Amino acid sequence: MKPTQACSLRFFRPGVRLMWSLGFALVALSLYATTRLPPLGDPIATADRGAAAKSLPTITIFAAPGPFVGPYGQRQGLAVRSWLGLSPQVTVVLFSRDHSVVAFARGLSSRVMVEPEIDFSFLGTPFFHSMVARSQKFVSDISVFMDAETVTLPDFLSALNFVHGENFAWFLFASTCNVSHIPFQLDAEGKHWLKESGKRVEFEEMQEVLGQCCSRSRLEDRMLLAWNRMDLPLHHGVLPPFLYGKGIHNVWLINEVLSSKLRTVLDASCCVSGLYIANNTPNFTKEPPLTSVESEINERDWESMGNALVGTAYGSLIFHEAKNSRLLRLLKCNGAFLFVNGIDYTTHVSARENMFGFLEKKILHIWGKEKTIRCVEDCMASGNAYSWPRKDEPASINFPFSLEALLPTLVDNNKTIILGVAGYSYKDMLMSWVCRLRALRLTNFVVCALDPETYEFSLLQGLAVFKDESAPNEISFDDCHFGTECFQKVTKVKSRIVTRILKLGYNVMMSDVDVYWFRNPLPYVSSFGPAVLVAQSDEYNETGPINMPRRLNSGFYFAHSDESTIAAMEKIVKHAATSGLSEQPSFYDILCGEGGTNRLGNDVCIEPETNLTVHFLDRNLFPNGAYAGLWDEMDVKESCLKKGCYILHNNWISGRRRKLERQVMKGLWKYNMATRMCLQSWHKVEIVG
Repeated sequence: MKPTQACSLRFFRPGVRLMWSLGFALVALSLYATTRLPPLGDPIATADRGAAAKSLPTITIFAAPGPFVGPYGQRQGLAVRSWLGLSPQVTVVLFSRDHSVVAFARGLSSRVMVEPEIDFSFLGTPFFHSMVARSQKFVSDISVFMDAETVTLPDFLSALNFVHGENFAWFLFASTCNVSHIPFQLDAEGKHWLKESGKRVEFEEMQEVLGQCCSRSRLEDRMLLAWNRMDLPLHHGVLPPFLYGKGIHNVWLINEVLSSKLRTVLDASCCVSGLYIANNTPNFTKEPPLTSVESEINERDWESMGNALVGTAYGSLIFHEAKNSRLLRLLKCNGAFLFVNGIDYTTHVSARENMFGFLEKKILHIWGKEKTIRCVEDCMASGNAYSWPRKDEPASINFPFSLEALLPTLVDNNKTIILGVAGYSYKDMLMSWVCRLRALRLTNFVVCALDPETYEFSLLQGLAVFKDESAPNEISFDDCHFGTECFQKVTKVKSRIVTRILKLGYNVMMSDVDVYWFRNPLPYVSSFGPAVLVAQSDEYNETGPINMPRRLNSGFYFAHSDESTIAAMEKIVKHAATSGLSEQPSFYDILCGEGGTNRLGNDVCIEPETNLTVHFLDRNLFPNGAYAGLWDEMDVKESCLKKGCYILHNNWISGRRRKLERQVMKGLWKYNMATRMCLQSWHKVEIVG
């Protein structure tokens, strides 16, 4: 080599090295700048886990179990223990009023509690919308809704921990795995699964064994639901009164979350294991005794059709496809969690907290794309990804529970039924009345609907309701108060229904829905014995007899099922049918005689033909709306309690609106008309719509 060439090379070598160094730096800088932007087509931006990933989230799992009895109770017990074994940060809340559930929870750790203060149907099924509302009052990083028989495995906790580390509002769901049996057992602490030999089984082995006998459930009520708190609502609008575990409520909620666009929805069906034993039907309560197999349907069908009706009544179910930008699949491929758009398989992987994280992310996104696509295709082919149902036109729904079928299910040990009668104009007052009875733990009530609208409304609210076909066809919404022709027609329905129930062998506590119950009056009013009808007095004078002419209030009375009472009620029905007045004057004229000829003392009448005694109730215990100015008191409730009131009638006021306003303003209103829920103790503010 010539000296000049060697010198030239020595001269250029530093320059070449510098050029290569600058080039490499520019490439690295370009890659770094690229990674600072979301990849083209990625549905969500890169999120830094930050400090959140360094601590385990608090998780509250909510479920509504049936009774903890027999094999069904054992499966539920296994499921709850599997939840507790996920993490010491897991708390379990069981929605129930069943004594066996309370006993089960008492035998476990303090991390399991029973919550009875939600709404239930008359068959004892909890309301999903009430459960969700109650869950939002618990302070927890993550809330989970779980079927009471669903057993969870560690991958569920891994998925929750992963998405918890992402800095966005999310809502996760997963279909569950249907297995014929679980060939492993949970250890005493609930942390590890064991083989029959007692040897611990690794999760991968467990997945392999269970995968051979697993089929994915398409039952919407078996899905796992989870969401992070983020101080955001789940969705816009109001969740309808769905009955829990009876059909479409989970899908309805997922679609509502999607359409509200407040949260990113994640389908985790491919990376979360939820197991339950096949062919089980939860039994929240006893089956109602049916009078005719041909004419009646079973409890589960009845409530499932009710949910279908709710979904129709509260808006169409628009099932979103995977192309929705807020719907992603959460997968675990090659040991890493990925968010995947199911249409073009674009992915998002959180950056690792190290200096080469940006390179690692891009390499995974580019070089690993083929593996990722294969992983997604495998998930879809396996049937693990959730397949959205298509909306069909709602079929005609008929609810054939008759009064005769309902009564044996509802009556108390004394064969007593509480009867409420209402038309659509009083539907909200009906529900406030119902909520108060529920708060008093009274379940032996039935509603007579005067029109199809009230009948359907009551079904949606989970009430024991029947339709009276003899009720008048035209009932005014705002003009059906005392003295109107509409009022006269409606009141005559009540005495006919009471007589019908008495003839079936049941005692009747007749109560208008504008009667507020402070405490249970049944032990007191039934203590007067047979052949005695006890009724509220409508007398407003604070002194003098309370059995004066036309002062028997037919809106609150108790009647025994006996020959004397039935015969007297038949006379009242016949008299009212030919009267141009309401049924109330017929009660007094028949039982006490026109002008009070059958009066005995200041508070009794005796009907001579049937030998029925009528006892007018003490007004301090059973005040009407005009007695002692109680409704004018600043604190009506306190004033009534001082008197020892059992009830207070919201009568002696004209007009539905004025009656409703008075009850609301005086704090004797127990129903939220906006959310369609009873006001519970956990409501911070009692708001009516």
